[in-house]
Amino acid sequence: MATDGGELRRPTIADREDEYRSRRLLAMISPARVDPFADGDQTPDHRLSTYKDIMLNQQLNKEHRILQSEIIEKSKTGQLNVVNSTAPPTKRRRWDQSSTDTNDDGKTEVSATTPAATTPSKRWGDDSITPSRPGATPGGAVTPGSRSQWDETPGRPKDVSATPGQSVRQWAETPGHLSGAVTPGRDVSGSTLLGGTPSARRNRWDETPHTERYGADTPSHGAGWAETPRADRTPGGSGVESIQDTPSSMVYGPSATPSTAATAAAVAVKRRSRWDETPLKGGVTPGGTPSRTPVGFTPSSTMGVGTPSGPGALAPGSIFTPSGTTPTGMRAMAMATPDFGSANVTLPGAKVPMTPEQLQVYAWQKEIDDRNRPLTDEELDEILPPGYKIMPPPTGYVPIRTPARRLVATPTPMVGTPMGFRIATPDVGTAAGLGMNATGGNAAALGDMQPKGANLPMMRPDDLQYFEKLLQDVDEDSLPPEEAKERKIMTFLLKIKNGTPPMRKSALRQITDKAREFGAGPLFAQILPLLMSPTLEDQERHLLVKVIDRILYKLDDLVRPYVHKILVVIEPLLIDEDYYARVEGREIISNLAKAAGLATMISTMRPDIDNMDEYVRNTTARAFAVVASALGIPSLLPFLKAVCKSKKSWQARHTGIKIVQQISILMGCAILPHLRSLVEIIEHGLVDDQQKVRTITALALAALAEAATPYGIESFDSVLEPLWRGIRTHRGKGLAAFLKAIGYLIPLMDAEYANYYTREVMLILIREFSSPDEEMKKIVLKVVKQCCATDGVEPDYIKAEILPPFFRSFWTQRMAIDRRNYRQLVDTTIEIANKVGAADIISRVVDDLKDDSEQYRKMVMETIEKVMSTLGSAEIDARLEEQLIDGILYAFQEQSTEDAVMLTGFGTIVQSFGKRVKPYLPQICGTILWRLNNKSAKVRQQAADLISRIAGVMKICQEEKLMGHLGVVLYEYLGEEYPEVLGSILGALKAIVNVIGMTKMTPPIKELLPRLTPILKNRHEKVEENCIDLVGRIADRGSEYVSSREWMRICFELLELLKAHKKSIRRATVQERQNRVCTTVAIAIVAETCSPFTVLPGLMNEYRVPELNVQNGVLKSLAFMFEYIGEMSKDYIYAVTTLLEDALMDRDLVHRQTAMTAVGHMALGVYGFGCEDALLHLLNIVWPNVLETSPHVVQAFMFCVEGLRVALGPNKILQYTLQVSE
Repeated sequence: MATDGGELRRPTIADREDEYRSRRLLAMISPARVDPFADGDQTPDHRLSTYKDIMLNQQLNKEHRILQSEIIEKSKTGQLNVVNSTAPPTKRRRWDQSSTDTNDDGKTEVSATTPAATTPSKRWGDDSITPSRPGATPGGAVTPGSRSQWDETPGRPKDVSATPGQSVRQWAETPGHLSGAVTPGRDVSGSTLLGGTPSARRNRWDETPHTERYGADTPSHGAGWAETPRADRTPGGSGVESIQDTPSSMVYGPSATPSTAATAAAVAVKRRSRWDETPLKGGVTPGGTPSRTPVGFTPSSTMGVGTPSGPGALAPGSIFTPSGTTPTGMRAMAMATPDFGSANVTLPGAKVPMTPEQLQVYAWQKEIDDRNRPLTDEELDEILPPGYKIMPPPTGYVPIRTPARRLVATPTPMVGTPMGFRIATPDVGTAAGLGMNATGGNAAALGDMQPKGANLPMMRPDDLQYFEKLLQDVDEDSLPPEEAKERKIMTFLLKIKNGTPPMRKSALRQITDKAREFGAGPLFAQILPLLMSPTLEDQERHLLVKVIDRILYKLDDLVRPYVHKILVVIEPLLIDEDYYARVEGREIISNLAKAAGLATMISTMRPDIDNMDEYVRNTTARAFAVVASALGIPSLLPFLKAVCKSKKSWQARHTGIKIVQQISILMGCAILPHLRSLVEIIEHGLVDDQQKVRTITALALAALAEAATPYGIESFDSVLEPLWRGIRTHRGKGLAAFLKAIGYLIPLMDAEYANYYTREVMLILIREFSSPDEEMKKIVLKVVKQCCATDGVEPDYIKAEILPPFFRSFWTQRMAIDRRNYRQLVDTTIEIANKVGAADIISRVVDDLKDDSEQYRKMVMETIEKVMSTLGSAEIDARLEEQLIDGILYAFQEQSTEDAVMLTGFGTIVQSFGKRVKPYLPQICGTILWRLNNKSAKVRQQAADLISRIAGVMKICQEEKLMGHLGVVLYEYLGEEYPEVLGSILGALKAIVNVIGMTKMTPPIKELLPRLTPILKNRHEKVEENCIDLVGRIADRGSEYVSSREWMRICFELLELLKAHKKSIRRATVQERQNRVCTTVAIAIVAETCSPFTVLPGLMNEYRVPELNVQNGVLKSLAFMFEYIGEMSKDYIYAVTTLLEDALMDRDLVHRQTAMTAVGHMALGVYGFGCEDALLHLLNIVWPNVLETSPHVVQAFMFCVEGLRVALGPNKILQYTLQVSE
């Protein structure tokens, strides 16, 4: 759980994704597409996208991105300039005519007072060409100019008395006016029809906004905003309006005044904006047609509250005239506020709607009051037992119903003061109620995340946007079929995502069974957005992917219109860093391909092949590889051939070749039958014009060669020559790709050719040894390793030509820092050592064991350890031996952080030398003893582990005295407080006991074992395992050195260990099982050594514990005990018969399996001792297990029957068998 601001936060997938993988969240889920196979010859639904629509849209996007990139490049180089507005006019089109032209081809002359016509604007948004707008001049001549596509209908004549230059555009500029002239568009008697000169360039900030309500100045004109107040207005023909006055919402020109109410109603045809309307107060009648001249009066809006027509005038329905100040007091109380919900949600005692903050406080307060309300008499009668009496209250008592917090609260000066605005939501303030009864978004706001419905899991805040409808308490029977289906799917998905395992299993089964009933569209409409959620976790994604996998099987070909939707969501799984996510993604796409068919998959993914986005092309290539593995490579070969040879775009060729690469990576040697075809498809890419295509072709050839190893060199004949030319002409990443292809091809060649090509390519490789590029170094090391491993390459050539530059360039401290190159360097060095021998390699690096860089020393130690474990120490001379021992001692002692590399390397080197290490053992043991006394627990643990590794070598060197000394020191350290260190000390003691024997062990066994008894109570896994193993070995080889009383104590401690099922910290099952096996074996050894009667009573008593792990452990101990004690079983068979009866009749398979194993061992032990009656009784209980199908139970049954056959004779078993066969 991650910590965010002191709170625990669940880790999501998005938290661990890098920038590249997180681009999946930017993808859009595409709409459903046409399924031509389902529609047949019918006309496809126009609401669905066809293949033609997708390709056309992609082409437009591609052109758009190319244009953007060109603009950016030109802006960087300074070539992006503004086109001169006085450019010569181009050919005139019919929509370029002036406003006074009609549909004929008549032309008007240019007035001397009008600016020259400019080049027409070609496209919307093309600001490089500024259109010149026609305007009315005093002479009445109009300039022909261009029109944008937003101008009024071409050819329609304008009224000469209308506002000059008026257009139907929403953002039309304010008409120009001459100084001293009458403002155009005002109703002033006697005014002349003079218009201002229009500006050459229109600016949307210079224009006068207009409302969309009826009564706009021109019948065809409507704007989205209210009109901006102008200082040149003349109300009533004289005076200037105040800036605080409400602007006129309708200005009538001489030719635009509606003459009738019908005309005015016809004008109001455009969408009304709720932002422009005066708030509606209940009971006020909307205003009608204006009754005054519209010079200084704005008619009342449709909302019903009038606006004053001028200073000092009151409009119908208004209370006062705004004067620029904020209304306060009782006058403001009657002003309506824009309502965000229902008019019923008002403040108590006032007819004013609540603000969101007030609503939240009110809801919270109401819920608190509901919870803390006094109990009624009826409720008290139900709670209290009979006999209680209701006492009358004192005279004059009046209960206080107002909480104390309200009495001391600061009074609000004005109730209903607006505190904000909130867009209406359907659930806030509805009749569904507030507080405990809140539903929908209102419930979520109040913290109620429990869906309304039976047995639904709690919803998290992240789920609200997907499952909000489940918070509404509705009658599902009254819902329309589509809504009911949507709610049902939502219920199943919530159970799968957040429910318990049984709930999840049931919902998964139901949604799978009803998949065809629900339909593909509703299902994917809810599942796919969930998978795109940025807060999704790995477990949730796994469950949702499982849902898709199962419903794909049910829907079959119904998924065709939704293939691209699914791919958009599933393709990112193919590049996820989690292996299991990649496997799931491949499984889904494979099933999708089988359900939809090859043609649908190709037509769906074809547009993405040459997508401009590299991320989309990458995921598409991987998806195509999965399709090829599902439907077969031959079916995809014709399509791949066409794509890889596409001349339309290099992106298509690049993606096609990448598909071939991914197919070879995914399918491995399964490509061998099609290897030649695949190589022929991509071979032309090596000489492509695009560098990226050449690079991906070389990488694809490398992947093909790797998958075909060690076969198929004849299929690559056609590409050897271009590859050879490529490594001589390319540099950088291209060269790295070509070298990688050569490196995978050389091991496929015969020895003679491999030797020739290696010598040729090695010149390039040695040159690139000094490359600073880390990726190039990695590839060079890989190619060197492949070349040196080839049969035709001679050791003398490697020693003379490769080793000197190799060690000079690569064996540096810098290489040890980068983990990727570190691993590759070690592997390459080991491969060279296999060719030239261990001595040549070790002699070059042995001095580096004393390097000042610890990381570099670790790399040297790991290399020497792997070389000596593979090749041994036969080639190492005495001088190199001394250097090596001295170096490993120095490196071991100078560790700052204890690493397994140093420990493993030290132990391997000492074991490899064998007897040759005897002169150095005193020095090595001195180092170990000194580190055993170190204050660091890690150092002590490492020293003890080293003893267990070199104990066998000390035995070979006959250093028993030295080992005895180490044993005494380890015995003294059995009081170690750190369990990890104590476990290592016990392991070292066990190693010494194994090699030195019981008689020579110091301290003596009789002193060592009592010290181990209390350690058996330690519940650390490492301590348990090593201690039990040590006790078992002592019991096996030196039981006579310890008294029976001590063995009895140990037996009871071992019985306690049978209960070690680790409830607090669940460890790996293997370790848990290993501990139990060690315990049971130790008990069996003790029983054999000290007679079974010392162990059997305790075991039988422990079986009474009603716990599965304990009983299984007892049965396992009995099985081992009867195996060890052999014919002593005859004395105890009747004692354990009833226990085995109970185990053989248990419902648990493991119980019966273990009990049958015990019976089998016991039967073999008592053969010939007259115990057939008990065995026959047990056979009757064992025999019904013949019908079991579990492999383990069947195996145990067969073993038990074989043991009983020996003890009872084959005739008895034959009788039972014949009864079954009948």
